Amino acid sequence: MKYAETADVEAGFRSLDADEKTRCDALLEEAAIVIDAFNADAAPDRKKLVSCRMVRRQLGADSQSAGMFPAGASQGTVSALGYSQSWTMSGGAVGELYLSKLEKQLLGVGNKIGAHSPVEELVV
Repeated sequence: MKYAETADVEAGFRSLDADEKTRCDALLEEAAIVIDAFNADAAPDRKKLVSCRMVRRQLGADSQSAGMFPAGASQGTVSALGYSQSWTMSGGAVGELYLSKLEKQLLGVGNKIGAHSPVEELVV
């Protein structure tokens, strides 16, 4: 099951080559599983948007910049001569489908504060 199609990912993003389309299709199926784990009852248009965002992040903004820095990095450092490179990931690791804070909010699961104590259920 998928919540978006390859054409949805391409729209407003960039054209994908044949290999990327195959990868995109597989990533969309994975994204659907991740989304359902968080909120299977979210609105279909939100599931589609979140699916596209997750897959676009993995495919990279464009083929030229994809090798320069990891998609989803929130901070980075590059040096020369002595060679140094470091990145801070905002929500997941490179190559991993993950939900950002905004995407969790779109699915209706972000920024909720609460607690549950199973011990309180035992007290009568």
